[in-house]
Amino acid sequence: MVNRGRFSLRQAITNFGSGEALYRFLLSQAEICPFHRLHCRGTHSETRQRWITERDSQGRTRSRQESYSENVVDFDFCIDISPQSSPDNRASVPVHWSVADDEPAYRGKMVREYEASQSSDGWTQTRRKTPRNQVEQYKNWVKRRTELGYPPWLVDPSLLPHFNGLRSSKTIREWADDYCASPKYMKEFVYEKVLYGWNMQHIESAVRSTIEAAPYNGCLTVEFTPHRSKVYIRPDNKVSRMLSNKWLRFISIILFIFPFIWLFKRFHSRGGGRWEVCGGAYALKQWVPLELGDEDEEAQKLPAYVVTAPTTSSALTTSAGMSRISQRSNNVMQTSTGLRELIGLKEGEWFRGWEGAITRAVIGRYQSRIPLPNSTRSNLVVQTLDGYHDFPTSIY
Repeated sequence: MVNRGRFSLRQAITNFGSGEALYRFLLSQAEICPFHRLHCRGTHSETRQRWITERDSQGRTRSRQESYSENVVDFDFCIDISPQSSPDNRASVPVHWSVADDEPAYRGKMVREYEASQSSDGWTQTRRKTPRNQVEQYKNWVKRRTELGYPPWLVDPSLLPHFNGLRSSKTIREWADDYCASPKYMKEFVYEKVLYGWNMQHIESAVRSTIEAAPYNGCLTVEFTPHRSKVYIRPDNKVSRMLSNKWLRFISIILFIFPFIWLFKRFHSRGGGRWEVCGGAYALKQWVPLELGDEDEEAQKLPAYVVTAPTTSSALTTSAGMSRISQRSNNVMQTSTGLRELIGLKEGEWFRGWEGAITRAVIGRYQSRIPLPNSTRSNLVVQTLDGYHDFPTSIY
């Protein structure tokens, strides 16, 4: 088991005798949480002068001055983003998801397919190749879904409160059986791990505005890179091992061996096949049903505006259950299905803890490939001061 690739994709080349073994392996890999790396880089161009010495055909030398442009790095730093536990140490549990039957996905071949139902002589299910225009539309939707923080199994945003993860007619175990039963020599099973819950577009805009207000007016790059986001399973043979090694793969391209391998993998019936039908979803922020005790039954019947708005009224603390909820009012909301509690951090809470560190890194021209340490830990002592939260952070 090794880490390879720019995105720290975890790959495994091994033989699984049964779908049960592969399924257990995927469950063990799901315990390894992925993370996003926020990379901020600022550069500007400077025109500089330099002297150049030249020698003519007669051996005489002369010097002249010329101008040249040089790209200067002002700052270059990164921040890791991963799911966090709630204040009462309740962690978000990953949700196993699978693609719907009508979505274009790799289901054992080298092309994207969807499940089509036929009912002329009874209900049957066949796979058909997805048209190219539908594949492009699906890719654009997946990109937008990731930016908005929707879960990976979501097709319609209006169905967001009613998701349950698995949407395929097959379970993950059945997909594992399908992969293990395939006789293809260069098959590949991909288990994708996705973070959801945060609007990444809003976070990017907030980071950009904070850097520009530092102030900074150079060329700014802000991007999110996923890490530990995929698990690749391939059969244990020499060709699979060679294609998993980037240097051997490069040599095969130079020697014109790779094109023949690609043709065999693409068109031969015993060549290659891809399974990209399932994965794990990890919530950066999610609302779960609130666990209430007997003393909270009266508080559960209160209207929504009472439990969602912060209050210091002593009249509302007469009930022990109401006191418990009012203390967490920012993390509790009333829905049509009852009270729900926040697990994880909101985007604003996370950004508030990093806003000062981002500004200091820009002003200090900080450059490092090592992610910035969590700046909220250093402020715990300061936050315990009496009256620290009673006034704004700045009065100027």
